[in-house]
Amino acid sequence: MRKEKFLEKILTARVYDVARETPLDFMPKLSARYNSKVFLKREDLQPVFSFKCRGAFNKIYQELQANPGLKGVITASAGNHAQGVALAARKLHLKATIVMPTTTPDIKVSAVRAYGARAVLYGENFDAAKDYCLKLA
Repeated sequence: MRKEKFLEKILTARVYDVARETPLDFMPKLSARYNSKVFLKREDLQPVFSFKCRGAFNKIYQELQANPGLKGVITASAGNHAQGVALAARKLHLKATIVMPTTTPDIKVSAVRAYGARAVLYGENFDAAKDYCLKLA
C-alpha cells in the first residue's frame, strides 16, 4: 500500500466514535535515565482502558460499510480486545458474541457484558475458545 494511501486511511478512520483523544505525559525520571525525552501515550484513559477499541471499532465499521445488512459480530478474546469489540458493537447497534476461556478473570467477563455483548465461556485456554468461536461462526 502506498504511504499516502496508508496515511489517508489512518486520518479518516472513525476511531473517535468510541475512542478519546488521550494526552502524552512527560516522564521526567525515564527521560533522565535514558538521556532522552520520554512520553507515555495515556491509552489507559480509553473507555476500555486500552487502545484496543480503536482497531476493533475501525474494522467492524469498515465491515458494516461493505455489508450494510450485518447483524452481529463474533470473536474470541480473553482481554481488552473483547471489551473493544463489545463497545464497538454497541456503538454500531450490532449484536456481539465474545468467546472467552473459562479462565478469564471475572472483571473482564463483566466488562464485556456491561457493554451489552454476550460472553460465552469455553475451554481452558485461548486456542480452545478460538476453535469454539470458529465453530459458532
